[in-house]
Order: sequence, then structure tokens, then C-alpha cells
Amino acid sequence: MTQEKLDRLEQLITDRLPELARERLADALIVRVTPETLVATMTRLRDDPELNFTQMVDLTGVHYPQREKPLEVVYQLLSVHKNHRLRVKLAVDEQTPVPSVIDVWWCADWFERETYEMFGILFSGHPDLRRLLTDYDFEGYPLRKDFPLSGLTEVRYDPAQRRVIRQSLQMVHPNREPYQANPS
Repeated sequence: MTQEKLDRLEQLITDRLPELARERLADALIVRVTPETLVATMTRLRDDPELNFTQMVDLTGVHYPQREKPLEVVYQLLSVHKNHRLRVKLAVDEQTPVPSVIDVWWCADWFERETYEMFGILFSGHPDLRRLLTDYDFEGYPLRKDFPLSGLTEVRYDPAQRRVIRQSLQMVHPNREPYQANPS
């Protein structure tokens, strides 16, 4: 977005939602919310005719292990009619559930499921929070920074045994120590 558009959007957000913390980057405006204010803020961003963020383009998570609240949910919003984009961020710890925004944008369904599966972020009020991309008995959250690079097992079909088997797997990455499930 141009600087003029960013200036106008920042002024609109300041006027309409003054309680939100804002952060300005070179090409984006970021607002920060809490779990308690998330759904009301998102509904206001969607329904206010001056803001008109009718589309949620993306929802994902980020893992910052060194922070007090190590998980962050990031929403990318788009106003087609106003030609504005907005990034909404919400920091949480591993136990705090994030309210689902399915009632605001129905497309959040699969985004929230994927974010739960990859980062372990729980979404309260989600009607079907189960895995999409990994096996149901998969352990861990693959996009967290502390997830091991070397897997513990591989599931594959063995034509000699004519069945699916699990076997130990060790992949070595040159810049990391090998992961040990039970260090001694």
C-alpha cells in the first residue's frame, strides 16, 4: 500500500478503535488484540462501513519460544471496496485458548484447524478442531521451533510384509544436533 493509504487507514483505526495498540511497518499496519477483545474487534472491523474488512485472507501462527507468550496468531484482513489490508496479531501462551472467529468469517474453519495442528494453538468455540494434514496419532506440532528436525518414526507401506509399518527414522541436519527422544 502507498504511504497515503497507510496514513488514512491508520487514522481510521485510531478514530474507530482507539483502544487498539498499533504498529506501523513500511508497507503494513498491524493492530494487536487480546483473546477477550478478539471477536468484538473482528466483528467491528468487518461491519464498520468505513473499514469494511469483509475478507479474511489468511490466519496462521508463529512460535517465539523466548517470549513470555510464545505463540502468536496472525490474521490477514482485506477490504476489497476500500483497497486496504490489515494485519491483526494476538499473543497467547500454550494453555490459553483463542476464541474462534468462524462466526465472523466462515473461512476461518480450516485456517484454525491448520493452525491448531501445526502450532498447537487451541481455538475455543471451534465446531471441529481436529487434524487435517497429519495422522490422528501424530505427536507434536511441526511448525514450532522446538520440533525436532529428525523424525522418530516413519510410516510406510512394506510390500514384502503387505502392510503399513512404522520404523525408526534418523535424518541428520548438518547444523543441528540429532534429536534424542530419551536423552541419558
